[in-house]
Amino acid sequence: MKALMIQGTASGVGKSVLVAGLCRLLARNGVRVVPFKPQNMSNNAAVTIDGGEIGRAQALQALACGIEPTVDMNPVLIKPEADQKAQLIVRGKVVGQLQAQRFREDRIGWLDTVLASFKRLQSQYDVVIIEGAGSPAEPNLREGDIANMGFAEAADVPVWLVGDIDCGGVFAALKGSLDILSASERDRVKALLINRFRGNMALLDDALAWLEHETDKPVASVIPYLPLELPEEDIPFRHAVSGISHLTSHISHLTFHIAVIAYPRLSNHDDIDPLASEPDINLRFVRSVDELQPADLIILPGSKYVASDLAWLREQGFVEVLEKHLRYGGKLLGICGGMQMLGEAIEDNGVEGASVKGLGWLSLSTTMQPEKTLCRVDRESNYPAGFRVTGYEIHHGASDIDPELFPFAACSDDQQIWGTYVHGLFEQGCFRQAWLDRIGFADSDGKSQHQRTLVSLDLLADELEQALSNELLQPLLRTSA
Repeated sequence: MKALMIQGTASGVGKSVLVAGLCRLLARNGVRVVPFKPQNMSNNAAVTIDGGEIGRAQALQALACGIEPTVDMNPVLIKPEADQKAQLIVRGKVVGQLQAQRFREDRIGWLDTVLASFKRLQSQYDVVIIEGAGSPAEPNLREGDIANMGFAEAADVPVWLVGDIDCGGVFAALKGSLDILSASERDRVKALLINRFRGNMALLDDALAWLEHETDKPVASVIPYLPLELPEEDIPFRHAVSGISHLTSHISHLTFHIAVIAYPRLSNHDDIDPLASEPDINLRFVRSVDELQPADLIILPGSKYVASDLAWLREQGFVEVLEKHLRYGGKLLGICGGMQMLGEAIEDNGVEGASVKGLGWLSLSTTMQPEKTLCRVDRESNYPAGFRVTGYEIHHGASDIDPELFPFAACSDDQQIWGTYVHGLFEQGCFRQAWLDRIGFADSDGKSQHQRTLVSLDLLADELEQALSNELLQPLLRTSA
């Protein structure tokens, strides 16, 4: 078996995580394995070693394989900018905008591109583990499909279909998805997987027998719910609970509170994961001013549409509340688009369509340029001391930054407000610990987020190795050189 595709009954059923787990499992067994996703739709991206951008999930999957991410791992990336349009990225570079009304027609021409990337990876590795997108059983998206069965048929690869029992309706979802597929597509599905099960496995026996009888497909595995700390593709990190309803007595000992403003075009929210992993920090994503406090630090994260999200901040009344937060000594951090909002002005040069006035709290201005900055970062910080910083920059704006503050681009005179272009800034534990100490939190554990991620990947691989039958795994393991 040179390739395997993981498809799901819906978005969010665990395809990305299962691909990462399979990649980790195979890599640990000496298989030269590589991830691949023909078409991804996400505003959470990473910069590759060959200077392009791909979906964040494929970067995680490459880490699981022990290899550097490249643009071939996700040749088509769609980054939504508004309800009816998106930025289109092909093999790592922006090629234009995609309009919703022409989505089906325009994507037909991408099949050759994704097949070419897939074949390059096949020639370089023992096994390609492919991730589908959303569901293969959407009648309105099946014509011209390159993300699910359209790709699987063109590339002639077998499929495992996964459903999420934690969200309910998994048996109907699996059977219903198969019923919508064509005969050749159904034949391509070799196994069914049920993800995120909590409870006594014996309670599923009758249901599993029913599913196998009704679909004539083997249930390859029931995978338990696992406490993983892995970057999510399109939802905030599992620790980052929204709102304040969870601020009960069992976390009253927490000494530091962080609120992340989740505006509509929020992007690269995995920047927050290392902070959310700190055991003595309470971190939450908020969408209203009523949820903002308590907060020692408020973060304005990345944005795919800076002018629109800045207008939303003003409309929702956040500006006045942020001013009060600062008057009482609170700290404020802007990352990428969030930093641009904190500056004095955002001049547009044909990117977002409008120049806007910034919040004026940092002494910098930004000019939006059509050419996107894409670069990886790995160097010592100038502030607060000489610690290693890794990450990447991915932005349209050019700002008048202060290089003496690296990895920060700007800081207010009173050191309450900070801005940076570096995504993944807090991955390195020593730097994170030093900066948090500087702004008032002295209890950071200083752990590397990279190591935390590897621990979760190994836990997932261990579980998959135990849960998946030898009959299913052996064809993948036998392909190693």
